[in-house]
Amino acid sequence: MNITFLGAAKTVTGSCYYLEVNNKKLLVDCGMFQGNEGDKSLNFEPLPFAANELDYILLTHCHIDHSGRIPKLYKDGFEGEVIATKATVELCEIMLPDSGHIQEMEYEWINRKRLRAGKDPIDPLYTHQDAIDCMECFRKVKYDQLIKLPGKMTVRFNDAGHILGSAILELWVNENGRETKFVFSGDLGNKGIPIMRDPSIIDSADYLLIESTYGNRLHLENEDKVDKFVNIILETIERGGNVVIPSFAVGRTQEVIYEIHNQLAKYKDKVKKLFDIPVYVDSPLAISATEVFRNNLDCYDDEARAYIENGRNPLEFPTLQFTRTAEESKELNEKKEKMIIISASGMCEAGRVKHHLKHNLWRPESTILFVGYNAPGTLGRRLLDGAEKVRIFGEEISVNARIESIDGFSGHADQKGLLDWVGAFSEKPKKIFIVHGEEKSQKVFAQKINELYNIECVIPNKGETYSVTPNRAIAATKNEQAERYQYNRLQLMEYAQMLEEDIMDLSDYIKTLVMNDNDDDTVEMLLHRVKDLEKRVHSVLK
Repeated sequence: MNITFLGAAKTVTGSCYYLEVNNKKLLVDCGMFQGNEGDKSLNFEPLPFAANELDYILLTHCHIDHSGRIPKLYKDGFEGEVIATKATVELCEIMLPDSGHIQEMEYEWINRKRLRAGKDPIDPLYTHQDAIDCMECFRKVKYDQLIKLPGKMTVRFNDAGHILGSAILELWVNENGRETKFVFSGDLGNKGIPIMRDPSIIDSADYLLIESTYGNRLHLENEDKVDKFVNIILETIERGGNVVIPSFAVGRTQEVIYEIHNQLAKYKDKVKKLFDIPVYVDSPLAISATEVFRNNLDCYDDEARAYIENGRNPLEFPTLQFTRTAEESKELNEKKEKMIIISASGMCEAGRVKHHLKHNLWRPESTILFVGYNAPGTLGRRLLDGAEKVRIFGEEISVNARIESIDGFSGHADQKGLLDWVGAFSEKPKKIFIVHGEEKSQKVFAQKINELYNIECVIPNKGETYSVTPNRAIAATKNEQAERYQYNRLQLMEYAQMLEEDIMDLSDYIKTLVMNDNDDDTVEMLLHRVKDLEKRVHSVLK
């Protein structure tokens, strides 16, 4: 069999692994690339097969960086099955159409600019309706169920503890009378995540593909995350500010709601103050996802189940309010009361959270509290890296608010959690492919695995193919020219993004210069330079 790494290779997003087995073609995940414009452009790259030739997609979980290109495949002719757990399918029913809607809105704006420039409009990756239509391909399965597939394959979904419905995949392949077992970790959960069970232990594998999001660091705040969480909220409220929590609509939002609920019950000395703080979930997607969580109680851990059995819903409490409409969302930024706003997206790249950042980032009394991973190139990562100013909706905003992050809320296992999970295999893999991580994280993680377990680790490149038998995995010959072309494309997209930002800064500078009535010599000098720049841009376009 062959396995080709089409995404999440030396990066976190775009999970997609292509398997060719006994004349069958299947994918494990088919996620969107997220981050800077160079990464996003990869979503439009043609895949190395025709969509109508693909037999199956085995989906580990619903997050868009794992599921987000499925509607694109359907639009291109995919007629096979998408196999996933019940909760994953139900979450995809709301998440994928929402992704299509976001793309339609983005491309409506892009095409207005193209039409003004005399260019033809371009289509989004897929539409809201494409995403709705693709759901006819989805098939629900249960955890721990052995599923036999044509091509002498058997697959089993095990609880990954990352998000409702998330799965670790065991895949057995029989070729020429010999069996090879693959294990795909998906995104492994952090132990002790609210609501979720801990990740399942797998007993054996010939080959393992494991995520490495936090492969080079620990969640140091696991033990005291609750204290830190409560203290940040109360300190901000006492200063007269708001707490804005950019949160992934599915998974992290529900966990934050759960944790606030817990603290209302546990922190008796601070409970009155917490009870006085309104908590707004400002994301239609998060509201719908919370309903799916309420309808899949069989996925809950023992603590959450105990709440339910005692007649208390851990996703409800007196001060919790949901804002569904855009008008209700806008009203939040006009309210004088202090509040907690939980809003998507967690990386601050789209959605209503950008409006709340615009109204709170410049306020020193407010706090922006991150509770999940932020990919390089995203607005969230820039804020975490200490940006003093950011641009939101074309306006430059000073970052005066308190910026905080609590890693303990992450849905991903840290380095110790990942290593402990590998160590629990009674029969260790012959080789481990390290995916879904930034390259520096992957290198540290690979070294740790080798030191502890003496297992060979491979950090595959995007597009790299391995030919696999029960005893060995051999890399196919690399197409160095194709790799160079791909690198050039990514570089060009990054330069385009930087150029766009520089032009906007130049435009702001010119407007300020003219409005402040600077001396004529400065204006004339700048005029000549801008004219020269215009000639150079026209030269490039020709």
